[in-house]
Amino acid sequence: MLARILGFARRPFASLSEQELLALAISSEEDDARIYLAYADHLRDDYPNSAKVFEEMAAEEGEHRARLIERHKARFGDRIPLIRREHVRGFYERKPDWLVKNQSVGKIRQTAEDMEAQAHNFYLAAAGRASDADTRKLLGDLALAEKSHESLARRLGLEHTPEDVKAEEEQTDRRKFILTYVQPGLAGLMDGSVSTLAPIFATAFATGDTWTTFLVGLSASVGAGISMGFTEAAHDDGVISGRGSPVKRGLASGIMTAIGGLGHALPYLIPDFTVATSVAIAVVFVELWAIAWIQNHWMDTPWSRAIFQVVLGGALVFAAGMLIGNA
Repeated sequence: MLARILGFARRPFASLSEQELLALAISSEEDDARIYLAYADHLRDDYPNSAKVFEEMAAEEGEHRARLIERHKARFGDRIPLIRREHVRGFYERKPDWLVKNQSVGKIRQTAEDMEAQAHNFYLAAAGRASDADTRKLLGDLALAEKSHESLARRLGLEHTPEDVKAEEEQTDRRKFILTYVQPGLAGLMDGSVSTLAPIFATAFATGDTWTTFLVGLSASVGAGISMGFTEAAHDDGVISGRGSPVKRGLASGIMTAIGGLGHALPYLIPDFTVATSVAIAVVFVELWAIAWIQNHWMDTPWSRAIFQVVLGGALVFAAGMLIGNA
């Protein structure tokens, strides 16, 4: 197991024969074509133009594979050795295509361009080690194909995703990110930061005990996080609303709710009550301004309205906590 992790069980690239180089190229083209088709399937509903890009890229990889197989048959026969990327030490790797679901459309396009650059470098190195003239020519041609005037991803992007379409797709991607992560997370942060002010500061001023205040704040924050997370995940499956995975939204809401409450609960780990309360109040102001910034940056809420809503709401809850605690 340790040998596999450290790469000791892998073949050095320099030890590959010409037949093994062709076999490695064939398997690599097959893998890349599958990845591009997976990208196309994932993007088809929301980004049809980008899906066309990856369909054509997969077709291009299929043509490369066919040329490589014909050259192998002419040089070495029909039997192709089984050798893949993971069998070669230091060879570039590909992430599983299921990870595409966690990537933005812009990140996917960039990944495709990186894949082409890696394939280009591989074909240059392989061509340099090939002794047969026709094989060397084929590998060199494929290197040029992978790295032509512009990468295939860029060239097809100009055809299928011109700037206006690309801007529209990026706007759609931003909207999905906001609906899935920012909106639930913001709601959680507001709930955690504001709703826990009253119980935490009421306990602080009623008892004057920092450890008791911390325990109340911890329980309120964790409880609110669990409640908000389950509520967000359960009330909307995202199918009709288009708000994305309920699990992702639930995690975003629950985690940010807990963080919002813990921000002004953790200072009460400081034994000195005055210092702990001063730090907690400072943290509250930072939290409220952070909420206002998120509203302005991501939700396009005007600064004046965001500040008024957040600061006023926080001040009222904070005042309620002080009044109750001193009653």
